[in-house]
Amino acid sequence: MLRQDHGGFMNEQSDAQRGDWGPFGRPLFDDPESRALSRVGVVDVGSNSVRLVVFDGAARSPAYFYNEKIMCALGEGLSETGKLSPRGRERALNALKRFATLAEGMNITPLTAVATAAVREAEDGPEFCEQVLRETGIEIHVIEGDEEARLSAQGVLLGWPGSYGMVCDIGGSSMELADIAEGKVGRRLTSALGPLKLKEVKGGEKGLEAYIKSTIEQIHEEMDGETGMRLFLVGGSWRAIARCDMTRRDYPLTVLHEYRMSTESVAETRKYIEKEDPDDLRGRAGVSSDRMALVPLAIRVLDRLVQVFQPKDITISSYGIREGMLYEQMPPALRDRDPLIEACRFAEAKDARMPGFGPILFDFVRPLFPHADWQRKRIIKAACLLHDVSWRAHPDYRPQVCFDNATRANLGGLKHSERVFLGLALMHRYSNKREGVHYSQMFTLVPDEDQREAEVLGRAMRLGAMLWLGAETVPGNLAWNAVDRTLTLDLDPRAKSLFGEVAEQRFKSLASALDATGEVRIRD
Repeated sequence: MLRQDHGGFMNEQSDAQRGDWGPFGRPLFDDPESRALSRVGVVDVGSNSVRLVVFDGAARSPAYFYNEKIMCALGEGLSETGKLSPRGRERALNALKRFATLAEGMNITPLTAVATAAVREAEDGPEFCEQVLRETGIEIHVIEGDEEARLSAQGVLLGWPGSYGMVCDIGGSSMELADIAEGKVGRRLTSALGPLKLKEVKGGEKGLEAYIKSTIEQIHEEMDGETGMRLFLVGGSWRAIARCDMTRRDYPLTVLHEYRMSTESVAETRKYIEKEDPDDLRGRAGVSSDRMALVPLAIRVLDRLVQVFQPKDITISSYGIREGMLYEQMPPALRDRDPLIEACRFAEAKDARMPGFGPILFDFVRPLFPHADWQRKRIIKAACLLHDVSWRAHPDYRPQVCFDNATRANLGGLKHSERVFLGLALMHRYSNKREGVHYSQMFTLVPDEDQREAEVLGRAMRLGAMLWLGAETVPGNLAWNAVDRTLTLDLDPRAKSLFGEVAEQRFKSLASALDATGEVRIRD
């Protein structure tokens, strides 16, 4: 759950009038400490994959400026030979040479690079790191399991400030767990439950099941028998399982971040994976063949994990160790911010025709939602900040572009139902209709009442956009009486001439959505 920022949501004073810029604080993406994060390159040398990510990180909800992964399987055969896979070493070295050259071209050297279980445990791990430094200039920092767990947990905190629960990160050779609460990482531990390690367990099916069962029970005991927490899943194998779960359910939104599963759905998906043809399933789910080869082992671990820990909620996090490395470099003032609001502010400043009008629009529409809790208010705020960023799209396609941007953008701190609510509101910012839209199946993720509220928000933004007097000037006030079903627009005298035929039609459209009688007044 996202933490309410200082200042409180219930203060009704205009953002533009408040010295601290309202409940969300002053935007930080122009702060020198934040600008220093505008391009951050990190390399993760894992047991299964080697990846370069370049973050455009100043907006707090980082954009992925560049993202490339090579499936090297460095840890394959490690349990038998004690050394890194020779083929994996060659592939990893070639990948790192490429990444070093890319980093020079992007002017983001030196890269921050870490290696996890395979390099940590291999006899030739130090030799491999020396070779990489000698031939690429990249210095690899080999981290211990508890540090790996800490960084993965920090990646989750980047997406959900103030989250609580347990983070479980599965790699090729290991699986890490960490507690998070009140924005801090607590207990953490590591285990040899990575799929590449499980491939080498002796004793056939029974031996494998017994090994997974005993290891997870030991982990559970070390975590003091914890149950009923929120479980955040980090790692490529978990994401591949989530894609299979989406395929089984015919789920309409394929964004993995914040995808939810239950203990029951994990059990159902295990049965589904075991009975389906692997090649056919990976094609339908969009999973690579290298990753799909590890899924049958990973789903066994997850199934046993949720049976033992009995989490109340299972959430996929696309943010993990790499994002944790970015979080490590963020100043405290940026860490504590709402990633959704900061990202939307960044988008408004970069793309809107009228940067700065979003907070004014938020103040204008807010009276229509007197009972909105702080979670809903932040979504309304996000919509107002994004209401004009898609103006370059062709007018015929703006509603669809807005919906796509909201539902598919890389935004942290946003549930799937909130994505669709945001998309619907922005769609109605440009259109009163949504019949026949090809992604109507996604609307089922939002209750009917919330769909109506999103439509009201969209129509209110559509009206407010007609009354722009300036980035810091409030055009008027809306007053909504839900008992009498009356909607009043109290206009500033300077906005009188802006209230022409089109604005009048939009006001009537808003009143119709509220099933209300409308009245327009001009202030003295």
